[in-house]
Formats: sequence, C-alpha cells, structure tokens
Amino acid sequence: MTVQVAVVGGTGYGGLELIRLLHMHPYVELTSVISHSESGEDLHHIYPHTKNVVEVNLDEWNIEETLEEVDYVFFSLPSGISQKYVAQARELGKNCIDLSGDFRLKQAQLYEDWYKNTPANEKDLEEAVYGLPEKNRANIEKSSLVANPGCYPTAALLGLLPMAEIEGVDPSSVIIDGKTGVSGAGKSLTLATHFTESNENVKPYKVGKHQHIPEIEQLLEEQFAKEVNITFTPHLTPMTRGILCTMYVQLHNEVTAEELIDHYRSFYESDSFVRVRDAGSVPGTKDVYSSNFCDIAIDVDSRTNRVTIVSAIDNLVKGASGQAIQNLNIMNGWDERTGLWTLPMYP
Repeated sequence: MTVQVAVVGGTGYGGLELIRLLHMHPYVELTSVISHSESGEDLHHIYPHTKNVVEVNLDEWNIEETLEEVDYVFFSLPSGISQKYVAQARELGKNCIDLSGDFRLKQAQLYEDWYKNTPANEKDLEEAVYGLPEKNRANIEKSSLVANPGCYPTAALLGLLPMAEIEGVDPSSVIIDGKTGVSGAGKSLTLATHFTESNENVKPYKVGKHQHIPEIEQLLEEQFAKEVNITFTPHLTPMTRGILCTMYVQLHNEVTAEELIDHYRSFYESDSFVRVRDAGSVPGTKDVYSSNFCDIAIDVDSRTNRVTIVSAIDNLVKGASGQAIQNLNIMNGWDERTGLWTLPMYP
C-alpha cells in the first residue's frame, strides 16, 4: 500500500528533514511540497544537495489543487500559523500530522498563556492526539490529527515517564537541564543564533518561561496521576543537531541503579527506538545523530538518594520529523521502523 503525502512548510529545517526521510520510505509518494516564501522554485535551487535525488517543485498553498489526491499532510509551520491550514485540510477529510505546538496543549488557556497566540478551534483541539508513540500508540492508531511532540518534551518525557511506576518518587522534585543544537531555533537568523554569539558559547534562554514546560507537565500529570510542577532550563549550545536532557528526581525509598535500568528496559520493551544504557554508560548527542533513537542512562546517587536520568535525541529526527513519520507508520498499521531504521551517523 502506498500513500500520497504533502509537506507544508518544506524549506525550514524540519520540513527539509521530512523530505529527506520520506524519500527513503517505501510506502510513501511525496506529491507536493508547499512553501509560501519559495513557491515556484525547484527545491534544489534552494538546497543544492537534493539535486537528482529529490526533484520537486515548491508550490503555493492552494487547498483544492494541492490536496486533491493527498492522503496525509505534514505541517512544518510555526505555532500560531499551522492551526489555520490544519483546519482547512481537515475540512477536506485529510489526515494531518502537525509539528507545531498548536495542538499539543489540551487547555486552550494554557496555550494562550505560554504561546501568546490564539488557540486552535475547540473541535480540532479535542480530537488531536498527542503523538508520543511510546505513551500514546493506541490513540495514534485511531487518530486523523496527530500533534507531534516538541523536541525537548520528547527527550524529557521518555526519560521521566517510567519513574511514575517507582514507589517513593517525588514528582514535585523534577529538574530538567536541557541543551540543544542551533537547528532547534529554526532557519531564521536571530542574534542568539548568529555564529559569533553561538560559537564557543553555552547560554540558557527562556528561563522559567519556555513554552515546552506545560507540555511536559501535561504528560507527567497523566502518568503520575497528580499535579506536577517541573523546573526546566534550556541551553543553546554550539552544535548543529542534538538534544541532551539531564534530569534529577528525588526518591524517598531506596532503589538501585540496576533496578531502575531493569525497570526502564521492561517499560520500553516494545519500543524499538528507545535504547537504555548499561550501568555506567551515558549517551551523548553523537550517539543518536541523524537517527530516530532516544538513548537513556540512569544513575542513583546513594548519598542523596536522587536519580539522575540522561536522555539524548536528534532534535530534527526523534524530536520532530522522524517521530512524525513514526506516527504515520502507526496510523497506517505499518512497522514503526519503516523508513527510519538506520544507524546514527558517526562521528
């Protein structure tokens, strides 16, 4: 079975990664790439590395013509903009996978408070399914609108969700130290992403105000079945790709690292893209570079009875486009690894 797909927002880093990965998918025909800013151009005129491999013209958004034969639409647009186009596509009965933050938060007021935008319409918000496969696989299978998770939430949640089943965990103690590559800020140049500002520099940003905070809390509250308030500080680092989250959780019972590692492996037994490290081994971003894997390490400090969890992903793959394709596979009943089962690039 082959499905026809369109990518809306095809010239940003997320959209370009979608095109790269969809090109390798055996059951997908990429029929249209939409770019308002570059419509009418050939993709290889903007990104020469695609020449003779992915030959597509960039189209303007024309819903009737663009989506006439399309089965699935990926939206790689900024938050606040994506919701309008998703609503139009859904009126035509199209299956949508959205990479913005417009459908991740179930409470419209939370979205308005954190994103400073008008929320999406109530019907789409109610029907959207949060697209973290390791948490929500059964609902994704039945969904026609998937809200692809944010990059930081993917890394943080995969590292933290299994802790909800450990007796004596204090969910109010969760601290997340996140570090991202510059591509996570998108293609548009800002002062913070200018070479002279980001090179040889590590700097926190949006301290206590990052829009991924309520997204992480929303899923943790579902898992812990109680209110959770996290401390999350993201940092911009001088690398192109990657997210590394180092997380700290307080325990009130004694648990060994070996017991937690066994628990994590059992928790993710059916999840091909989550790899739990042996005791004493910790991942770096190079270990998952350009892949859909999430590598996790766990350690327990017996002195403080505090757990340290390290989670590494590629922000453009498992943190965005790769996870979107993993969701496409689930929605169609295909093996989740289809088109994604490749070794990370190394070094």
